[in-house]
Amino acid sequence: MALARRAPRLGLALGSGSARGWAHIGVLQVLDEEGIRPDIVCGSSIGALVGAAYAAGELQRFTEWVQGLGMRDVFGFMDFNITGGMLKGEKLIAFWRRNFADFDIDRSPMPFGAVATDLHSGAEVWLRHGSIADAVRASIALPGLFTPVMRDDGRLLVDGGLVNPVPASLARAMGADIVIAVDLNSDILHRHMRPLAVVREAPAPEALEADAAGAAAPEPVPEPARNVDWVRRLKFWTPDAGAAAPVARPVPVPSVLDVVMTSVNIMQMRITRSRMAGDPPEVIVAPALANLGLLDFHRSSEAIAEGRRAAQASLPQLRRFMG
Repeated sequence: MALARRAPRLGLALGSGSARGWAHIGVLQVLDEEGIRPDIVCGSSIGALVGAAYAAGELQRFTEWVQGLGMRDVFGFMDFNITGGMLKGEKLIAFWRRNFADFDIDRSPMPFGAVATDLHSGAEVWLRHGSIADAVRASIALPGLFTPVMRDDGRLLVDGGLVNPVPASLARAMGADIVIAVDLNSDILHRHMRPLAVVREAPAPEALEADAAGAAAPEPVPEPARNVDWVRRLKFWTPDAGAAAPVARPVPVPSVLDVVMTSVNIMQMRITRSRMAGDPPEVIVAPALANLGLLDFHRSSEAIAEGRRAAQASLPQLRRFMG
């Protein structure tokens, strides 16, 4: 007996990435414009927030709110705390409950799932039942920034990006045949990379006098001397007692928050690469947003535009699978 052919189920896995997460909106806009409607949506951290709005059919209204955010509005959601994390996160979720849909995930217009992390065991937790607002609050609880969430079952949950930054595996577990993964961390290290700073030595007085007198160009420096000169430019070089000390620029010391967030970004990028290598999604959309900082939520226009660009670049690959 011939097997009946069915349309493949399309799953969308929206990754973590703090303020870079507004790029998910641009990706979803392009999919809608192309008539591509996912059957399943799941998210980790900021991906869970945007994914919940999409699953609830609130994307347009949510986008309008996001585009109206200014720095004053962002800081207005900060309810500072002295235990568990810098922010309690209650203002943000209370706003969500008042202005956007909060319902049981089982009754979601589109199948939805979020990822969180059990702080005690380190286990990955899939949130597929209960309040969608509570699921989002747990998934965005970035350690050090937001306080953890205590569940009714006694689990203490934090950000899902710690264990599954781009939850393609959850999309497959929910029945997706084709997975579109939106990875916001693919180029994040570019924010912290700089070209090697060349340390210039102070010129000798006789060299300055020679230049002023219009002296001829000096003889080529022998190869060994050039090698020593290059080594001298590195930080590890300790000049001889009689050598001129190099003129070095002071290196800026990052804040505690910068150190923590950069470390989390590196971890998430490495985990994403490892997990997607083991279970690769069919399509990867990778917006380049290394220029956005952790709390740059007021820069939504840049993130949305880059999300649109990255999604449009991925359309030929997606069409091959959708056939």
